[in-house]
Amino acid sequence: MTHSEKCQDPTTFWRSSKCVLCDFKPGYEVTTNCGYDDHGGRHEPPFTKCKDDTFNDGSGPNCHPCAPCPPGVNISSPCNTTSNTKCQDPGTGATGVPAEPTTSHYGSRLFITTIQTNQGSSFKPHAATIRNPLYPVPAGHDLVILWTIPFSILISIMLVVICACLIYMKRKRGRSLYIRAGFSPLSAPPGSNDLEHILSPDILSAPLQTVLDNLDVLEELVILLDPENQGVKNTKHLASHCSFPATWITYTYSMKESKSPLKAVLEGVTSRHPDWTVGHLARLLKHMERNDTFAVLAKLGLNEMQV
Repeated sequence: MTHSEKCQDPTTFWRSSKCVLCDFKPGYEVTTNCGYDDHGGRHEPPFTKCKDDTFNDGSGPNCHPCAPCPPGVNISSPCNTTSNTKCQDPGTGATGVPAEPTTSHYGSRLFITTIQTNQGSSFKPHAATIRNPLYPVPAGHDLVILWTIPFSILISIMLVVICACLIYMKRKRGRSLYIRAGFSPLSAPPGSNDLEHILSPDILSAPLQTVLDNLDVLEELVILLDPENQGVKNTKHLASHCSFPATWITYTYSMKESKSPLKAVLEGVTSRHPDWTVGHLARLLKHMERNDTFAVLAKLGLNEMQV
């Protein structure tokens, strides 16, 4: 069962209107859709540890069964969660000989080892073993290479993987890593009890919808809070304090040209918490040290007087 309805590949998850490839981690296996659903909600951790007698060296999403050494070959390094079994040829002492068989992990070359006997140039075929081309070949062995997968298919697979990695890295570069889990926006931050000395009780007790209804006030708040200036907390921080997930915040900022992120946050909060007042917003802004917004909120009272 997958968590995503939009991404059929369980090693991908939905982000920024695309299916993005999960990260790979040595010793671990990627969980279904990295644990995310299509709305940014997390159902499980992104990785699960490889089970006993399986491994993942980080080159792919899944753990693979550990393979035994061929008959008559010693184990030089036992299998662990990050590497397969390594064998040692007792005749030559060569190490790094991979265990057999591991066709699902080592790819497409099947190396058949033949051993020359004492009777001239006659040969006896040895048991077929899978050998990684990166490991040294034992001396005195003639290798016959049999291609089991056409070269064109290998190139196609490599191109797909490279493109997926490039897309993932591009998306990752634009992610917002800021999120504070566990903050409850319903409780007032410490030190915010003096708001009544800044804003009138009528403004503090007004419904939060009042900010959305007053286009002049809303526009000034958008100008102050939406820009991303270094060292200054903005709408992203406000959304995080209101318990919006990081994926939602990133998506909202990607649509900034068509709709203000601040307006989207305020609409989401009033929908989820219709009992919120301007005082709730003012407390969060004070906690963010954005006291420059209070002069704008104070205009809510002036507009009411003019009406």
